[in-house]
Amino acid sequence: MSDKLTEPNLKVEPKHTTSIQQIIDSVGQKILDKEQPIKTIIAALIAGGHVLLEDLPGLGKTTLATAIAQVFGMGYNRIQLTSDMMPSDVLGVSIYDASNQTFSYHKGPVFTQFLLADELNRATPKTQSALLEAMAENQVSMDGKTYPLDEVFFVMATQNPIDEAGTYALPQSQLDRFLISLSLGYPDHESERKLYESSYLNQFKEPLIAISSPSQLLSWRHQASQVHASEEVLNTLQTLILKTRSHGDLQHGLSPRAGLSMFKLAQSFALMAQRDFMTPADIQHAFYPVCRHRLLTLDGQAAGNLITDILHDTEII
Repeated sequence: MSDKLTEPNLKVEPKHTTSIQQIIDSVGQKILDKEQPIKTIIAALIAGGHVLLEDLPGLGKTTLATAIAQVFGMGYNRIQLTSDMMPSDVLGVSIYDASNQTFSYHKGPVFTQFLLADELNRATPKTQSALLEAMAENQVSMDGKTYPLDEVFFVMATQNPIDEAGTYALPQSQLDRFLISLSLGYPDHESERKLYESSYLNQFKEPLIAISSPSQLLSWRHQASQVHASEEVLNTLQTLILKTRSHGDLQHGLSPRAGLSMFKLAQSFALMAQRDFMTPADIQHAFYPVCRHRLLTLDGQAAGNLITDILHDTEII
């Protein structure tokens, strides 16, 4: 049965996918041997979601964030989270002006297009929660007023493994604000060897050229939102969700919000493949990064192996 059930006025133009691949290739000049993670992060950005990276220090998380912001020509802020950081260090603060006896709001680093929240789990829960409204509602509330964030506002947060000293586990409400979670891991032997060559080191110092723009990103977001899903695709989506809810070794299953995250990420994958329709394989590719930070075993551990088992035990046509 063909999955290509399209709307007559919907087209995905090849030039857009070519540009997306150029973005992936450009970022890959800085982050070697990581094409699939880069592709997944770009897909999340197009889907309008936020990304959580969990890795040890020194594996390229900050370099990756900077590179993506550069190729999209996005405004970029980086905040280094620490245990003594306050919510005002993220959101900004109201300062009293004695001359006119009023308070004026001085905006914090959250007011940007691309925010890198580095080592988020080193901040206290109070400071972590300062990002909740911004990530969920694309706005900041301060002193009874609401301040909108940029339309393309995107958060990439990093966290160290939770068993490291000085870390605070992110609450489920915070984790659920991230569309996906992934880990870069170590590069392969050949790619790591290139890191030490003078040609790469010289290239690494140079910023990447902007080959796209925030307005182009918004255009891709609109196109991705129009990608069609057949009954077969929706059946695959719901089958995977229900399997997480009935699995006896998981604390809980995926929420409807997580299901929507999977749906949107799959739409982005379809757009990248120059299709105006999703396939069950797009849902399959979206499943693991959407589940990785949401599902826990009964003893509170990461459920990576169980997620993989669910995927392998589900027939994908």
